[in-house]
Amino acid sequence: MKRELIDELRGVLGAAGVIHEPARLLAYECDGLALLRQRPAAVILPRTTDECARAMRILHREKIPVVGRGAGTGLSGGATPVEGGVLVGFARMRDVLEVNVADQYARVQAGVVNVDLTLAVEKHGLFYAPDPSSQAACTIGGNVGENSGGPHCFKHGATTRHILGLVIVRDDGSVLDLSLPQADPLGYDLVGLFVGSEGMFGLATEITVRLVPTPAVTETLLAIFTDLDAACDAVSDAIAARLEPSALEILDRLTIQAVEASVFAAGYPREAEAVLLVEAEGSEVEVEATLAPLRAIAQRRGAIDIRRARSATERKKLWAGRKGAFGAMGRIAPDLYVADVVVPRTKLRELVAESTRIAREKRLKLANVFHAGDGNLHPNISYDRRDADEVKRVLEASDEIMKVVVAAGGSLTGEHGVGLEKQEFMSLVFGDDDMRAMCRVRNAWDPQGRLNPGKLIPVHACREMRGTERPR
Repeated sequence: MKRELIDELRGVLGAAGVIHEPARLLAYECDGLALLRQRPAAVILPRTTDECARAMRILHREKIPVVGRGAGTGLSGGATPVEGGVLVGFARMRDVLEVNVADQYARVQAGVVNVDLTLAVEKHGLFYAPDPSSQAACTIGGNVGENSGGPHCFKHGATTRHILGLVIVRDDGSVLDLSLPQADPLGYDLVGLFVGSEGMFGLATEITVRLVPTPAVTETLLAIFTDLDAACDAVSDAIAARLEPSALEILDRLTIQAVEASVFAAGYPREAEAVLLVEAEGSEVEVEATLAPLRAIAQRRGAIDIRRARSATERKKLWAGRKGAFGAMGRIAPDLYVADVVVPRTKLRELVAESTRIAREKRLKLANVFHAGDGNLHPNISYDRRDADEVKRVLEASDEIMKVVVAAGGSLTGEHGVGLEKQEFMSLVFGDDDMRAMCRVRNAWDPQGRLNPGKLIPVHACREMRGTERPR
């Protein structure tokens, strides 16, 4: 990048707000999908919406591609830089701007870490419900971009249900203020449209989120199984019985062993083939009305033991093991490919078994840890990216898993997004007319296609659109 341009950006952002030295840029080459890497031309770190807008006007003038990045914990390549592009990071935008206790919402900058928001409002008897496994690191802005989920989204819903307003810096540096929460906004639901747009519509710099009252009672159970199929069937039975715990999570034997050998050790029995982690919240009556039939279902499906967390500390430990599972996989191999697919919940058993079969045929180690209540599977393949043949087999296995899931009535992603990882499989779910509609919307927000180019929608689809659509 030209020195003059670096100096101009520093004039807006300060010396600490622009990174261009090659060695320092290495940390920004990829997100959690480490297979795909591209060093950005520069990284800018605004502190306010105004700084972000002024910098974006400069980049628009120079026609430079832009990729937004929260904490880089995404797993689909959504924050992978593009060649010659600038990465806009939000690590310096970490202020909670307002907490409205009466109306139960908060306004935050995009770089606020997910769990830090709950810590900031818990003294008011409130919390922020969406809780990705990476919530100790991921940011609210990144959650908005990917419409992130999490274990407790079984009850509370994914990110989009909790976003009330946004301040968005557009491709040309103009600011779109949609921050005022309204019970029934008129016109197009631009906030709902923006959530999950994977950085292609603009940069959300300030976010208004819904807060939820802290439940009076929270109970956590751990049901232990000698058979993974039985644990899956227990979840299907719970769904069929219309039970509504706040979370239903499954960890298989390989995951349990990795967790128990790590700093995240939670007391899961190493000899179990699977554990089902269940949480219910509400009044005492509501919690018991949920957990009593769940215990009966687990026992009927062959659970050999059902343990209840006896304290808040024990409950936190059980959840630390679940949320630390991806990190614990580093004890199996240096790299981890985390798939993210959604299956019909009546087919949990079959599709978990299919994923395992595919991995075995490719001579790969696969561990299952997933949001069972949502049917959101995360087949985790441990590998070493220094082994080219193993990488090839990992990608082949991932492709087969996605095709099997879609053929069974499932979808490509539940919370990680499409990004670069699943782009070529969009045609399995969407037809040409669907993708043309997506391109029209994308072009309305970003006519030059400079925002996170080459992500989510197959490149050829929007390229064709630009050749046929006339400006209006």
